[in-house]
Amino acid sequence: MNIRFLDLRVQDPQMKQELLQAVDNVLTHGQIMLGPEVKELEGKVAEMAKKKYALGVNSGTDALFLSLRGLGIGQGDEVITTPLSWISTFNAIAMCGATPVCVDIDNDLTINVELIEEAITPKTKAILPVHYTGQMCKMERVMSIADKQDLFVVEDAAQAFGSYLDGKMAGSFGTVNCYSMNPMKVFNAYGEAGAIVTDDELLYQKLRMLRYAGTINKEECQIPSLNGKIDTIQAAMVLVSLKYLPDKIKRRREIAKIYSEALEGLVVCPKETKDTKMAYYTYTILVEKRDELKQSLEEKGIETKIQHPILMPHQKAYQHLPKYHIPNAESLREQILCIPANEKITREESQYVIDSIKTFYGA
Repeated sequence: MNIRFLDLRVQDPQMKQELLQAVDNVLTHGQIMLGPEVKELEGKVAEMAKKKYALGVNSGTDALFLSLRGLGIGQGDEVITTPLSWISTFNAIAMCGATPVCVDIDNDLTINVELIEEAITPKTKAILPVHYTGQMCKMERVMSIADKQDLFVVEDAAQAFGSYLDGKMAGSFGTVNCYSMNPMKVFNAYGEAGAIVTDDELLYQKLRMLRYAGTINKEECQIPSLNGKIDTIQAAMVLVSLKYLPDKIKRRREIAKIYSEALEGLVVCPKETKDTKMAYYTYTILVEKRDELKQSLEEKGIETKIQHPILMPHQKAYQHLPKYHIPNAESLREQILCIPANEKITREESQYVIDSIKTFYGA
């Protein structure tokens, strides 16, 4: 077999027709920038997150960067976060002029909330938890610490749209919350796109300026900023994706259940509790002999990924930072492997993946 880790082709004829029609509608009305589809998408995202305001932006990275800028975080400030995420999390902090401060991860691969308070200094302005691969952080504890210490919470839900904790969707806990909708995400665009949600009206108005070069009325610049707008064609196509999202998440959860039931005890599988529901951006296992297993699967035609092989503070761009004590992240990074679990995987293909892993470990 040849099993892709992620298949971005649009194979459903009905969906393809709807996407083409959505593009045609935008080309017909001609409001290419911030057209009516953008407002419609923002309303639906805000409704799903149960927040008052949503703002479409051109990427999840911009969502983080603009959110931090909107909160006034800058030179001399510190933001506490995890070492395990895509580099955009660190970059967004650094590009504001602030310093990312790492605490170690827990065994579920998200930030260890019990280590946050000891990392707080007079320079700390925010906590930035990351719902890694769609696994929800312990947000009640994060919010409790933030309230106690008078800190902002910028929730990085880039990988977790559609995941839930205690009935609340990822991206509904923080002061301001960020989504990515790039083509690899469960809730996807067909290019770069993202969104920010918040209940704070003043922050929302500031973010509207920041995404449009810091201007009001498209002309008067009040804050130096760059162009962070989502374009109307992407918003229109994302609205089509939204229509198919429930079935997409349902299918990913079905595949995850198949994997967990077959592989539990052989490898460490992602776990849900009675309070959580994952959308499974990826299905990430922890394994012994990770590199050897990855090679074995690839030889059998199974594409896998390591997300992410280099911890953010270990990146060359951040060697000037202190050497953070993150032994759990350093250890678990060597065991992380993401196996194909997208909604297009068939039952036969998932069984082939299972059998291949079992064969490798002699089970």
